[in-house]
Amino acid sequence: MASAGVNGIMDPVEVGLGCGSDTAHLSLLGYDPRVYYRGRGAFESMGAGLAMSPGDIAFKSNFATLDEKTGIVISRRADRHFEEEGPILCAALDGMKLPSFPEYEVRVRYATEHRCGVVVKGPNLSGNISGTDPLKDNRLLLQAEALDGTDEARHTAKVVNELSKEISRILIAHPLNAKRAAEGKNIANLVLLRGCGIRIEVPPFEKKHGLWPCMVAPTKIIAGLGLSLGIDILEAPGATGDYRTLLTSKATAIAKALSAPLQSCPNVFVPGEDEHKPGRSDGYDFGFLHVKAIDDAGHDKATIFKVKALEAVDRAIGQLARLLWENESMGNFDFEPVPFTICSLKDFVDAVGVETILGGSLDPFPLPTVKDGEHLAEDVKIEQGERSKQPRAFSGDSVYEFNEIAAARGCLGRFPGGEMMGVIKNFLKLDA
Repeated sequence: MASAGVNGIMDPVEVGLGCGSDTAHLSLLGYDPRVYYRGRGAFESMGAGLAMSPGDIAFKSNFATLDEKTGIVISRRADRHFEEEGPILCAALDGMKLPSFPEYEVRVRYATEHRCGVVVKGPNLSGNISGTDPLKDNRLLLQAEALDGTDEARHTAKVVNELSKEISRILIAHPLNAKRAAEGKNIANLVLLRGCGIRIEVPPFEKKHGLWPCMVAPTKIIAGLGLSLGIDILEAPGATGDYRTLLTSKATAIAKALSAPLQSCPNVFVPGEDEHKPGRSDGYDFGFLHVKAIDDAGHDKATIFKVKALEAVDRAIGQLARLLWENESMGNFDFEPVPFTICSLKDFVDAVGVETILGGSLDPFPLPTVKDGEHLAEDVKIEQGERSKQPRAFSGDSVYEFNEIAAARGCLGRFPGGEMMGVIKNFLKLDA
């Protein structure tokens, strides 16, 4: 793609600003986070399937382990692999009552890995409060506090602090935690309430950019962000948002959505309804495919896995190209640091060869595994003389490999993420 297209390097929001996934993705999709961002809690909760109304507050939350005697959070993640137990504990918390605040409704839904969404519904709530997450292990559990001087914020902080206590009371008594303790595992006796937010109100993506959008994003915070922007969230069986995700399923879902009506479009997710509806019969103009496993590898400092996971993504891009090329051969469809690259499907296929594209397997494949003691140098060693076999620039600009240094030489230069949609739309006009 780098060889066939145009390249650059992109600051997700602006130079020098470290940002989270939510603010970065808002910016990438053309929404200034300084204008529209209202906390990540609503994204996580909506992505988990909880409908939100004006006035509700929500949290992006972790199942965690608390030392009940000292009040210290021993582990902010009770267990990253919580797919079986997380839904059980969420069901026990969903609909819980607050003794001092019976007028409030609490909804809890499992999200991904150790995370869940928590929504509080009721009168006079403010999203302008701090959370309970100390942000590092072995620190005291925090109390929610008002971030402004309003009565609503002070009142909301009291509600949330009681919510935190009641959640722990329910979890401590749950038999699942007794079982985990007996097995020598961390117990999940706490939910860290972080990123308090309200549902944002923004111009829909289609109105803003003139493109019908879809997204594959098993990671709930990204799915919820997409839903907030009016983006359809496609179903992709086996796509989990963690290390065990099926990249082939994601590629297939995006390819079908961009190739409709030749292909039947995947179903889309409807929050709060526990049901699904057919995707847009006329297909979509813009597809966003999110992969979380590489970010997880960075958080876990799993260097070798990160390299192998990037190689797996590269393989999945080949599968996506094949699916789109096969569909384009039957109709009139275009294909569309962080290093950034964009190219037309035709130039991509011409650069690598039709035989290479059509010869690639579409069989699903798992993300790689890493053996204890395996060294990165052994895995990525390049034999003497192999560089002479590297491709050269085929079209677009002079770049022919995809990394930060090479992409910086591209004709796009360096640009902020808020300009990405403009770059894409201008490229579509040039390619036409």
